Amino acid sequence: MAEVISVRFRSGTKNYYFDPRGLQIAPDQYVIVETAQGTEYARCVEGNHTVSDQGVVQPLRPVVRIATDSDHKAAAYNRRREKEAFAVCEKKIASHKLEMKLVNVECNFEGSKIIFFFTADGRVDFRELVKDLAGVFRARIELRQIGVRDEAKMLGGLGICGRPLCCSQFLDEFIPVSIKMAKTQNLSLNPTKISGTCGRLMCCLKYEQNAYEDAAKRVPKNDSFVDTPDGIGNVNGVDLLREEVQVRLDSAPESPKRYKGCEVRVLRSGKGSREGIEIPKDRPARYIPPETEEEREERMIRSHGILFQDDPAAPAEEAREEKRRSRRRRNHKGGDKPRVESAPKGESSQESAPKAAKPPKAAPQKAPKPAAAKDALSKDASPSPKAGAQAPRAERKPNRPRRSGKNTPAERGEKVEKLIVRTTTDTTAEKKAAADRAAQKAQPTGEAKAKSGDVRRRPRRRPRKPQGGGQGGQPQS
Repeated sequence: MAEVISVRFRSGTKNYYFDPRGLQIAPDQYVIVETAQGTEYARCVEGNHTVSDQGVVQPLRPVVRIATDSDHKAAAYNRRREKEAFAVCEKKIASHKLEMKLVNVECNFEGSKIIFFFTADGRVDFRELVKDLAGVFRARIELRQIGVRDEAKMLGGLGICGRPLCCSQFLDEFIPVSIKMAKTQNLSLNPTKISGTCGRLMCCLKYEQNAYEDAAKRVPKNDSFVDTPDGIGNVNGVDLLREEVQVRLDSAPESPKRYKGCEVRVLRSGKGSREGIEIPKDRPARYIPPETEEEREERMIRSHGILFQDDPAAPAEEAREEKRRSRRRRNHKGGDKPRVESAPKGESSQESAPKAAKPPKAAPQKAPKPAAAKDALSKDASPSPKAGAQAPRAERKPNRPRRSGKNTPAERGEKVEKLIVRTTTDTTAEKKAAADRAAQKAQPTGEAKAKSGDVRRRPRRRPRKPQGGGQGGQPQS
């Protein structure tokens, strides 16, 4: 067993083991390690731990030191230098008219070497370009041609699934992917749908390939001659994820049916003729899915009203509560109304009275209204008991049903106080008109008064003579 730490360099997802040399290094700490290309600045992703000797590539390189503030400043200076080198290199490529695309620039920790990564369709003669870059940066210049997959890994991005690219996140190395994987998984062979950002087949096709290959062993191939619970037919569709097949039966070729893999018996695998194939008399059994716990409890509730328990005598409170809820829902919707049980034969009506529904409350009887409003105002004495006047509304008590047969105070022998009721004239137009008509009827007209002798004639008034009289101021005779 060897004690190591795992570090990761820039723009890489692969972890490398280094000897800590007695240093206790925590994750996310930056360290200076010794490599074949010189000292490098790297980040620790896993602290001190032990691994087997077979998992370590010898010789195991050591950790020089934990990064200090000066090391962080040197690394930041190299990042700025890389951006400047990228811009200068693009201008030099355009001046030399080279068919190449610059992807990334890396500068080592010591600053003695600069590496330029580019992509191109073929071979490129960049000897003059190297000379120009060496004269500008005064360092060792190295140009590396990479593929489109390495370009996507360096630059990163989002895939068609909406997540970051797998190669830039966790894939240590590229895995081989073929078009056969897409055919096995029944995917569309459209290149735009099965290709990644790099233009090659997506790496994720490899993830589920083993599961599809295992399911294909339990499901018949397409165009196979099979026997089903409904008869014989040919397979014209396969669903590997659900392990189901679509069979076109000989008895009903227009309407294919779906069956589970266990419901199908393969008589001939793949394409071919049916000659010489013996069809068995017994047909495969239908697949019955296993009953879940919820379905089992629901079935027990519907059939017996109780749940299955270890102790059959124990009450099923959950089942009873469910029945109460369903009854409340039905009553709320108005579906089932509680029925009133009738009294059995031989019992009196008084015994069955409490079980029957309560009778409706009797409406309170209103007392007759008093006479005309004008006559009521003229009378100052209290009304007689025959008037049947009601008490004021504020002092009147609501009519409540009483258990005894005597509902009025007089019947119960109680004293009743007589209150004076003073009615007020209504101010509405109809009431006024009715009062005027009643007053006109009560008063006799002028002709009736004349006939009865009550009308007194007013004497005719003679014209008054002037004081001056006639001529000469003398009064006339």
